[in-house]
Amino acid sequence: MINDNEIKALISLLDDDDQEITEHVEQKIRELGGQLIPYLESEWEDSFSPLHQKKIEELIHDLQYQSVLDRIRIWKETGGVDLLEGLWIVATYQYPDLSLDKLRQEIKQLYLDVWLEGKSEMHPIDQIKTLNSVFFNKLKFAANTKHFHSPSNSMINVVLESRRGNPISLCVIYMMIAQQLGLPVYGVNLPSLFVLTYKKDHTQFYINVFNRGLVFSKSDIDHYIGQLNLKPADTYYQPCTNLDIVRRVLRNLMLAFEKIGDTGRIKEVEQLLDAVNDEGATPPLSDYTSK
Repeated sequence: MINDNEIKALISLLDDDDQEITEHVEQKIRELGGQLIPYLESEWEDSFSPLHQKKIEELIHDLQYQSVLDRIRIWKETGGVDLLEGLWIVATYQYPDLSLDKLRQEIKQLYLDVWLEGKSEMHPIDQIKTLNSVFFNKLKFAANTKHFHSPSNSMINVVLESRRGNPISLCVIYMMIAQQLGLPVYGVNLPSLFVLTYKKDHTQFYINVFNRGLVFSKSDIDHYIGQLNLKPADTYYQPCTNLDIVRRVLRNLMLAFEKIGDTGRIKEVEQLLDAVNDEGATPPLSDYTSK
C-alpha cells in the first residue's frame, strides 16, 4: 500500500533533473495504475512548466488507455453479454469520465418515448413503422452523412447527444430500444453496411436504419451481395453477436483515425481490436466503403 503523501512525493519527482530518476518514477506510476490519475491532474494544475505538463498529460493518457484495454479484455473474456457496456468502454477511450449509468438512463428514456406510441398486438411491420416514426420524426435521429468518417460516430454518447451517427451507431441505439420493447431485432454484418433483422419463428425481414428504417427482404440482400461480386454467406443474413458489433465499431474508429492521419490513435485502437478478436478470426467489417 502507498499513502497520499508517498504518492505526492513520488509524482513530484517527475520534474527531477536526473533522467534516470524520472524514468524510474514513470515506471512506478504506470505500475500503480489509474488510481494515480487524480494526483497527476492536481500536479498538472500546480505546474508552470509546459514540458512538465506535457509529460503528465502523456502519463494520464497512458494510464487511461491501459484502463480501457483492461476493461475491454475483461468484457470479452466474460462473454460480451452487455452490449451497452462494450460500447461504453469504447467511448471511454475518448471520454474517460463517461458514466455507464447515464448511458443506461438515456437509452431507457428513449425506450419510454417509443413505448408510449406502440401497441403490442401490432403486426411486426407495423411495430417497426411505429418505431421508425418515433425514432426519426420525434427523437430526430438521422444519418451523419456530412461527417460520415468522423471518429465521433463510434462514440455512443456523442451519437445519443447529437442524434447523428453512422450505420452501426444508429442501428445499435435503435436495436437496444427495440429489444427493450420486446421486439426480436438484431444486428446483421453486411459488407460496408450494418443493418438490422427482425427474426422470430418464420418471420424475418431487414431494416436499414441508416436509410430511415427502410424495410427490405432477403432477395434485396442477394442483389446487394451480387453487386459486390461476393459469395452469399450466413453472416450476411443472420444475427451477429455483441462481440461482432464492438469489433466493427472499433474497425470504424480505426479507419476514422486513418482518414485524419492520426497514427498514434490508429495503433491504440488496433490494440483494442486485437483484445476483442479471436485468434484466426475473420478481419472485422466496417461501415466504410471497401477499398
